[in-house]
Amino acid sequence: MGRAKKSPKFAVMKKMITKRAINNYKEEVLNPNRKDLTKEKLPRNVPNVSSALFFTHNTALGPPYRVLVDTNFINFSIQNKLDLEKGMMDCLYAKCTPCITDCVMAELEKLGQKYRVALRIAKDPRFERLPCTHKGTYADDCLVDRVTQHKCFIVATCDRDLKRRIRKIPGVPIMYITQHKYSIERLPEATIGGGKLLLYLFIVYQLENNFPYIFHWLYRIPVLFLSILTRCVYCCSSKNMIIGGSLTGESVASLVLFQVQSAQATRI
Repeated sequence: MGRAKKSPKFAVMKKMITKRAINNYKEEVLNPNRKDLTKEKLPRNVPNVSSALFFTHNTALGPPYRVLVDTNFINFSIQNKLDLEKGMMDCLYAKCTPCITDCVMAELEKLGQKYRVALRIAKDPRFERLPCTHKGTYADDCLVDRVTQHKCFIVATCDRDLKRRIRKIPGVPIMYITQHKYSIERLPEATIGGGKLLLYLFIVYQLENNFPYIFHWLYRIPVLFLSILTRCVYCCSSKNMIIGGSLTGESVASLVLFQVQSAQATRI
């Protein structure tokens, strides 16, 4: 057998790194201010604003109010011995319809035997049941998504994190429990007083007729407060609430506007 030919052995030469390669490596990898081209540039996303927010207040809200109820709101209502529907009507001075979503009902079922009273209240036939299409039973995300799409709800909750998230959504009021009663946040008709505002104006009307000297000092009120008062009256006059059997919201509104105009005319 013949001998195999041996190929000549050559020394392996080391590759020299050029200066240009070193500079490119410093610019592309080691530079902290370099632009990351791997991430795609996201398009600008401008959320659509609801047409109900065309004016300064949410026009989609009105009696009968639809109130989205959270899990802890039912539990705290039981602790404070509050009836949901009656307490809401006392707070908003109008008919209210509590709404329970499927995820809130699932959370109450998961809480077990300890919260069986809250589950029994949630199954009240007077409450409206809203179906959910999302996966899981986490209610906070469901409530936030629902009020973002539909501005016709009031959210009833005592959860701080959920209230912080809802405050970022314009035009959505929040109902909570304070001093053993329901209170409302970010609703002009309720925060100022709702029906109470018309009652106060009725008292002013009676003061003008019976005690004109006392009413004369009301002209000293700053113009800024008067403008705020007239806006609130305009808001309440649309509900046409009757006080004392004859005085309506429209008549009170026209009365206050007349007083403001006369007060400004006397100053000029």
